[in-house]
Amino acid sequence: MTRPPRNDAAALARLGEAVRARLAADPAAYKVPVESAEIFAIGGFLSTSECTRLIELIDVVARPSPVYDPETGGAYRTSYSGDIDPLDSVVRMVERRICDLLGIDPAWGELVQGQRYRPGQEFHAHYDWFDPAAFYWPMEQARGGQRSWTAMAYLNEVEEGGITDFPNIGINIPPQAGALLVWNNARPDGTPNPAVVHAARPVVQGVKYVVTKWFRTRPWG
Repeated sequence: MTRPPRNDAAALARLGEAVRARLAADPAAYKVPVESAEIFAIGGFLSTSECTRLIELIDVVARPSPVYDPETGGAYRTSYSGDIDPLDSVVRMVERRICDLLGIDPAWGELVQGQRYRPGQEFHAHYDWFDPAAFYWPMEQARGGQRSWTAMAYLNEVEEGGITDFPNIGINIPPQAGALLVWNNARPDGTPNPAVVHAARPVVQGVKYVVTKWFRTRPWG
């Protein structure tokens, strides 16, 4: 008999509790005041030189962003993105600081991905967590399980547009160079949280650069 797909709820609940306590004790972590989601912001997490280096690395690897559904994804996600060099000294240092901030084993983190948005480019509302009923779930389960926490850093100011929008909770966050945004993709009980649906709204003027690191419930890859 085939086992039903695991949804990793217990592991997500345990990890959520540990990270929640760690961030609550960190005076640099500001909790966005909403009840339905756990979102934290850390200003000045990256230095100007780190942001500059990460932007350079993104420009090297930026390609049309991948999506699971190539037939509908072209208009859904129009940014350019790519996994940046994991051996670069700045990337390694930033990854280590993110892992230390959250208290998550580095082995549970995906590679750092860089994203670039030029005028008109966007990423429509989406979740970072995986749907356990979707066709891709067995593959994702095998390579690290469900996504738990997301860490996303802004690398530059944007002249106009490019906000990060959480439409279900009414939160809009403009890009701020060096700021880190982290959120729990699950509820406290470990079930996927629909409140963290988010979108990268279109850049109107300028270019937007961000780096994102997603964490799983066990070693990734």
